Amino acid sequence: MSFGSFEEVVKYAIEKEKEAAEFYDEISSQEKFSGAKEMFAGFANEERKHQKMLEAILYNKEKISEYKFEWIPDLKRSNYLVDTEYEKGMHYKDILRIAMKREEKALKFYNDVASENRNEEQVKMFKILAQEEAKHKLGLEKLYDSYMAEQGD
Repeated sequence: MSFGSFEEVVKYAIEKEKEAAEFYDEISSQEKFSGAKEMFAGFANEERKHQKMLEAILYNKEKISEYKFEWIPDLKRSNYLVDTEYEKGMHYKDILRIAMKREEKALKFYNDVASENRNEEQVKMFKILAQEEAKHKLGLEKLYDSYMAEQGD
């Protein structure tokens, strides 16, 4: 994917974060179990935080320098899953699989855009976003592992 300017990439990323928040909001609204409902609502709120962070960076690039990086392990569970579309009434484990895959794609997008960029400040911003998506992916993979372990798998 090619972008003409830093602003174009940030605006595209903002739209992707909005889509992700809507995805988690939809799932949360349809979940029957309060724990899953709250968890997906929490993911939606995280995506909205990313959106706000991007909007702040778009108007004040100095915000990039305030971020602190940390190591996020990759369990790579989603690497072995096939893409599927969300359908109302899906089983919890299938929703987790879809969510893991979505976070994997977002992580890859931000890493790809960072590696194609020559501006150090912009590279840092995309690495920040990649790290945030990596946190989500790790959280979902842990939830998936826990759920599968409870099921005896």
